Amino acid sequence: MPYSLKGRNVLVTGGSRGLGELICLKFAAEGCNVAVNYNASEDRAKEVAEKVEGFGGKAVLVKGDMGIEADCISVVRTTIAQLSGLDIIISNAGYTRFSTFSDLSAPITQDWDLCHAVNVKAQFFLMREAAPTFKMNSDGGYCGGYNGGEFDAYELDFPYNLLRDWGSDVAYSVTKAAQLHLMRCLASTEGPKVRVNAVLPGWLATEWGMKYDPKRVEDLRDKSWLKKDVG
Repeated sequence: MPYSLKGRNVLVTGGSRGLGELICLKFAAEGCNVAVNYNASEDRAKEVAEKVEGFGGKAVLVKGDMGIEADCISVVRTTIAQLSGLDIIISNAGYTRFSTFSDLSAPITQDWDLCHAVNVKAQFFLMREAAPTFKMNSDGGYCGGYNGGEFDAYELDFPYNLLRDWGSDVAYSVTKAAQLHLMRCLASTEGPKVRVNAVLPGWLATEWGMKYDPKRVEDLRDKSWLKKDVG
């Protein structure tokens, strides 16, 4: 039996702008209730929430910095309390600081720490906090026995960037590889009750994606598996 999204409770981290906003609206269009996580962009988060409610579902705002463990925990708990449950987490929030990839002096210690905190550790903290709720969810039947919750990490890099020597920043690129392996680990430890997916869509035409040099963007389009812009 297909896994219906109608009535599901979804948490989207970094949901106030760009790809996060699009994800919120896509789930709302499927009949989901959406918790819009934001850190600093409260006004934009409110706009997203209003759009979500326009589809007929419930929307709640949940403030929290994904670079802080306590915030990751509170965001999950607040979502569960306000939506009376949690079925899906889209871990969309990420951090990078554009710098010269070939310059080993460009990334500073703070870049490494923030990239690892937001892009890797947050994924683990969110799953750890949500896992008990996911495993208590009785409604499932997705993909022949998979049920409970669904935890998706949206990779903002393209697949081959995990193997090649370039990107927005070397610290960010390294954490993308770590994040992908974490998804494999969580799929192994939490499945089959909890489904874990990593999505690597290619270059995204978002406000962050547009910061790349135009020549680099053309190179991305040429090498992308989809051969087209996403977003």
